[in-house]
Amino acid sequence: MVQNKSLVLARYPVGLPIPGEDLVITSSEFDLNIPPPEGGLVLKTHYISFEPFQRELMQPAGGYALNEPLSNNAISTVVSSNNPRFKAGDIVISTVEFSEYQTIERARADQEQLAGGGGGVSLLKNSAGLDPKLFLGALGMSGLTAYSSLYEIGKPKKDEVIFISAASGAVGQIVGQLAKQEGLTVIGSVGSDAKLEFIQKELGFDGGFNYKAEKAESALKRVLGELGKGGLDIYYDNVGGEHLVAAITAMNPFGRICKSSYPIPFPKTNAFQWPVVAFLKRAKIRTRSTAYRRCSWLSAKGSRLGDSSSLIKTWVPSIRSSIRGTCKSGLRMRKLRTR
Repeated sequence: MVQNKSLVLARYPVGLPIPGEDLVITSSEFDLNIPPPEGGLVLKTHYISFEPFQRELMQPAGGYALNEPLSNNAISTVVSSNNPRFKAGDIVISTVEFSEYQTIERARADQEQLAGGGGGVSLLKNSAGLDPKLFLGALGMSGLTAYSSLYEIGKPKKDEVIFISAASGAVGQIVGQLAKQEGLTVIGSVGSDAKLEFIQKELGFDGGFNYKAEKAESALKRVLGELGKGGLDIYYDNVGGEHLVAAITAMNPFGRICKSSYPIPFPKTNAFQWPVVAFLKRAKIRTRSTAYRRCSWLSAKGSRLGDSSSLIKTWVPSIRSSIRGTCKSGLRMRKLRTR
């Protein structure tokens, strides 16, 4: 018998979740000697991804149920198996609850994991010997989001200019490195001088600015001038607001905007003029979820675009030392920080 800790949604948060009030840690006994369900598995969680999009699921009809654990993609070990696809000791990837141990029913154990999450359980295929955590980030949802949306919507071409907001984030840093490999000039916006140094010195961005130190529109104009560029061809949007306005203002005709799937408004001042400006510049604006859904569909069809192995072959070996994430050990409460 072991103690099994879980991260549970105790109430729907307003704003940022409050540790100990909105999100709580619970503990219950879990008997490792009980056989798994017929055709099912018992899993021990090693790494589980905690991402910004999960905040959208912490609301009524949002996806997470009250008084139940959160869930997301995880790397786990099979403790015991009653399914011919797996044996004890196998390392698997699947969407599971935020719990240290759990059982998986046959209906899911018989299925493969879908691209980016959901579905069933898959053996972790790691012939390149990569850090398993990469399969929850650069080779997981973040990487597939970056990869699918940049190529499906952005359609990058050599010598073009791309601007990325939240450029040091899980998706932004991957988009930037993919764009560099395609021969683009890459500009990023971040929230601190340390992050600005990171994207320029470690990730190889051509320019950038700290949006907390200067306004996005004037900063973007300054950086474009310093680089000798007249405008943007692609804007990869993670924040909306003033950044989106700055990008539309600087956009070349027939530019492309990869927009966050979540509703991020234009600034209230002259809010209606910016879609008109984008229309006049004939800029294409599409949400990333469109490309991501296509990526997942192509994965089910066996296409290269939806296959994380193509990411490994294309770019991970050359930039693995530049991929940065945060890993915390154990389930315990910490104060949440804003970006």
